[in-house]
Amino acid sequence: MSRPIFEVIALTPQDAQAAESGGADRLELVTDMAADGLTPSVEDFARIRAAVDIPLRVMLRIQDGFAPGGLDELAARAAALRAEGAEEFVFGFLHADGAVDLAATAAVADAVAGCRWTFHRAIDHSADRAALRAAVGALPGLDTFLTSGAPAGVDAGHEVLLADLARAGEPGYGQRILIGGGLRAEHLKGLRAEGFDGFHVGGAVRVDGWRTPVDAAKVAEWRALIDA
Repeated sequence: MSRPIFEVIALTPQDAQAAESGGADRLELVTDMAADGLTPSVEDFARIRAAVDIPLRVMLRIQDGFAPGGLDELAARAAALRAEGAEEFVFGFLHADGAVDLAATAAVADAVAGCRWTFHRAIDHSADRAALRAAVGALPGLDTFLTSGAPAGVDAGHEVLLADLARAGEPGYGQRILIGGGLRAEHLKGLRAEGFDGFHVGGAVRVDGWRTPVDAAKVAEWRALIDA
């Protein structure tokens, strides 16, 4: 069995270095956690890229919520980040009624053609999860769904996650499940036993939430639990 993937949210080079030293496999780069994570500047991306050697997935999201905002601006930010060396991204969009905004999602996928990307937790807020997976599952580059199974987090979404895992290999279900959102250390043993192999955290590896930086020792504790 391949080693499970452990992804940590980083806002700064300090976060990135601590996550890497603690054993994270990959970083999700964002800014402005008050808006649940927006696209970082090219300058911040460049500083973090210079600080670590592990892969980076960069958020493409320019406003709070799940609407895309300006597609031209998103495409321009993606182009600028790619010019600076970004190779992996995170995005996904919904209409106001909760249906997947396939046109916007496909447009951004086209803007990052040739790159791997994650459809983020918009899936947990969609009106029809199965329809969303069917609609976006064949978009080029999509290799991961970041999900907790429900808007309220892993405790509420556990059965949904199990149902998704049981359909692995079906159209729209071939991507990795990366569990994040309300994920706690005590979930890990059970989730690993059930066959999940992707985990994503942010505040859980900080001493006092988003007011404090990533703590390498906390990352190492999570790494050990994931690998146990």
